[in-house]
Amino acid sequence: MTWPDPPRQDGAAHAAPHAPSVPAARPERAPAVPGDTGEAPAPRGRPGRDRYLDLLRTVALVRVVVFHLFGWAWLTILFPSMGVMFALAGSLMARSLARPAGGVIRSRLRRLLPPMWAFSLVVVPVMFALSWKPVREEGLWWFIELGSYLFPLGAPPFPEENGSAGGWLELSWADQAAGPLWYIRAYLWFVLASPLLLKAFRRLPWVTLPAPVALTAVIGTGLVTVPGTFGESLVDFAVFGSCWILGFAHNDGLLKEIPRYLAVSSAAVVMGSGLWWASGHLTEEGWNLDEIPLAQATWSLGFCAILLVYAPSWQKLPGRLARWDGWVTLANNRAVTIYLWHNLLLMAAAHLVDQLWSVPWLGDTFSTQIEHSYEVLILVAIWPLTGLAILAFGWVEDVAARRRPRLWPDGAGRTRGA
Repeated sequence: MTWPDPPRQDGAAHAAPHAPSVPAARPERAPAVPGDTGEAPAPRGRPGRDRYLDLLRTVALVRVVVFHLFGWAWLTILFPSMGVMFALAGSLMARSLARPAGGVIRSRLRRLLPPMWAFSLVVVPVMFALSWKPVREEGLWWFIELGSYLFPLGAPPFPEENGSAGGWLELSWADQAAGPLWYIRAYLWFVLASPLLLKAFRRLPWVTLPAPVALTAVIGTGLVTVPGTFGESLVDFAVFGSCWILGFAHNDGLLKEIPRYLAVSSAAVVMGSGLWWASGHLTEEGWNLDEIPLAQATWSLGFCAILLVYAPSWQKLPGRLARWDGWVTLANNRAVTIYLWHNLLLMAAAHLVDQLWSVPWLGDTFSTQIEHSYEVLILVAIWPLTGLAILAFGWVEDVAARRRPRLWPDGAGRTRGA
């Protein structure tokens, strides 16, 4: 089974036969991580958790998985997950910065890094076991880059080919595994910059908010090219910076001060400009906005603005949504784990589905049906595998947050206790 080379950001190349598409090693980039699930102490009179934001984060995570499996470009328009997750994380970060900035940054890093270390502790030794070696030409710099698996200020190195063709670990598995780490890197830079960004926003909100989009128009369109890892990080910062700062506006209540009709119409104009730009700069991925930085920046900003302008404040999920409360709680408590591991789990799910052809009678009788429903079967298989990953690695998020480790934190015990 041959895996395609994935695009940047949360995009995925068109799936090869019997292989889901997964992201590039740079972008489908949540929360903290995807969205940061740290529960900061709430100001007086405000609930500790906003279930509307929790629901958005859950939808964003599911959309990331579905997109990386099917590679449908229209999903980047229907729901720009990465922009949403950065906006939610920005809102939580602004809320937390009511406390001293140094302590907030340390807390965020403490929540972010241990789950990544657990991931790296599994992935990196396997890379070396499969004959990965230092690049002689890079010398000491290669080992410095390797440190990005511990503190992701830059892009971590990985072998372009590692494993074996047709084996359980395909040649491109390391590339796929490292894909989500771009988000961790971007989130880290946003956290470090947030104290200064928040001061700038509160002093000049209508200058600070669109500034990253303007930066994207310069460095994300080829007008100015910044090479290397720093250039990639800068483009990520520019593309999603306005969404992060929009989270500040949501936390500070600025969005509620704007007449709703004005906010929505302005957001629609921004989104329309993004689609107009995309129409003239389509790549081989078509309307995949992850491949078109300026379109991604403008569409995500307008989309997130509408979501937050209409944001209710739910202490509980209302109506029929309440039946999903446990899954929403679990996804938010294990957002980092789900995001970090989902690429590897997609590959594992694909291999499991491949085994159906080897099952006596089943493979011969339903071969055509298995082939036609291949991606759907992977989508079914990914969720129990995700559950296993949560059981195996999710508790690290509790340890990082200095909570009692829990195997399955879906809130059921809390509900029964109430």
